[in-house]
Amino acid sequence: MSTHQTATDQRQAVADTLQSLVDRNLTRGTSGNVSMRSADGMLITPTGMAPDQLLPEHIVAMSLAGQVADDQLTPSSEWQMHADVYREKTEVAAIVHCHSPYATILACAGRPIPPLHYMVAAADSYGIPLADYAIFGSKQLSRCNLEALSGSKACLLANHGQLATGKNLQEALKLADLVEELAHCYWGTLCIGGPQLLDNTQMEAVQQAFITYGQQKPS
Repeated sequence: MSTHQTATDQRQAVADTLQSLVDRNLTRGTSGNVSMRSADGMLITPTGMAPDQLLPEHIVAMSLAGQVADDQLTPSSEWQMHADVYREKTEVAAIVHCHSPYATILACAGRPIPPLHYMVAAADSYGIPLADYAIFGSKQLSRCNLEALSGSKACLLANHGQLATGKNLQEALKLADLVEELAHCYWGTLCIGGPQLLDNTQMEAVQQAFITYGQQKPS
């Protein structure tokens, strides 16, 4: 969460991120939800509203225990999953959950994403894990999600979709986009006999290379 953003800016950023999921074909209709950590808990998208209708005042401010002021809309049915991630993973400040097509195909097939491409390491893991199935909005789903995220910044949710975390909304959205790209790649390799996987040593080398990747030398 940026200290330079006003409360309205933060709410607008949450709304804009949900719309970005639609623009990037990562979700459709009213599926998917977005949140960011706040000083008093979190800001999260409301349940049942189309992204293109969202205004800053529609974004719900709530505590991580589920307390919501009476004058606000009803938060996403998945709020518990978001709240528990913030409670357990203090480094996370933003969460994106969506039903992107290829990630959802794999989630419905019960297939986590293995280390078929070096960019899997961007999730701080050697693969994108698959959380066990539980009904949406349930405490059990939250527990399954946390278990899958114990060694990764993102996961697939069995028979459901995907979830990505980040230090800010831009990072979480970028990771969700990457998970979908990797899911598409994995799906494609399964159509032609399966992928050639990278081993742990190769993935460790990628993670080390990522430490300085993209940094510019001082002029």
